[in-house]
This record gives sequence, structure tokens and C-alpha cells, in this order.
Amino acid sequence: MKHISHFILVVTALFMVSCEGEPGPPGPAGPPGGLLVSSAFEIEIDFNAQNNYSFIESYGFTVFPSDVTLVYILWDTLDGQDIWRLLPQSVEFDDGTLIYNYDFTQIDVSFFLDGTTNFDALGPEWTQNQVFRVVVIPADNVDSIDVSNLNIVMQSNGIENFNVRSN
Repeated sequence: MKHISHFILVVTALFMVSCEGEPGPPGPAGPPGGLLVSSAFEIEIDFNAQNNYSFIESYGFTVFPSDVTLVYILWDTLDGQDIWRLLPQSVEFDDGTLIYNYDFTQIDVSFFLDGTTNFDALGPEWTQNQVFRVVVIPADNVDSIDVSNLNIVMQSNGIENFNVRSN
């Protein structure tokens, strides 16, 4: 009796596996995919007392909760080559420290001056026509690259150019 019930079980299992029917209806569409390439833009900002030495810019594209925003400042030009530095960057003056800094949300990025120096006493070379590059990359990409080097970040994330914005 035991052998017969095992035999029937095996035959039933084989029969069920070999059955075919009409294909079912297609399933619902899945959620949209994440960033396939990173997004980036360049912006020139004037810091002054009227804007409280800060400026907020909306991304204008989708940023996911797991994305990371990196901001670089055009620090200098040497032999025709731009020198970009990752924020924050600080400068020491006799009366205190100037810090170029930023923070970000999923909606926008905020650029601001921080530090102990008197911002009103700063020359225009420190506050006017400051050029920044903003790069939004998936967090998974951050640990595998040197984020302090803008060129490496661009290469590893497929960024070929920057959308230039004006404020």
C-alpha cells in the first residue's frame, strides 16, 4: 500500500508539471527605474547681504532618497585648466575663517558662506561670480571613487558636460 501511494504521488507530480495551459494575462507595470546616469549642472552665484550670503537652487530633475549631492567650487585656473575643489572649502583671514559650504534635500541644494570672518568686509573675488558644479550620483557609487576629484566623478558616472544655469 505504501508503494502504491508513493507511485500515485510521483505520477501525479509528473502529470502536473507537464501540463500546459493558456498563458495568463501580463502583470502590472513595475515601478520606474532609478538613475541610469548621474545628473549635473553648473551655476554662478553672487553672495551678498541681501541674499544672506546664501542661494538655493532646485534640481529640476528627480533625485532619489538614496542619491548623494556633491558640490565643487571653481577655485582657480592654472595654465588654462580649471581647478575644482569639493565643498566645504575654507580660507583663513586675519579676522577669521570663510567657509564655502552647502547642504541638500531631494528637492534643492543650498550654497552658503559660513565662518567667523566679516562677510561684509570680503572683497568681490570671494563673493561675486562664484562658479559651482553640482553632481547628483547614486549612493552606491560614492564609496568606490575619489569624490574629491571632479574628473574621476565625471568619468565614473558618465557625465560628459554640465547644464549651465544662471541665477
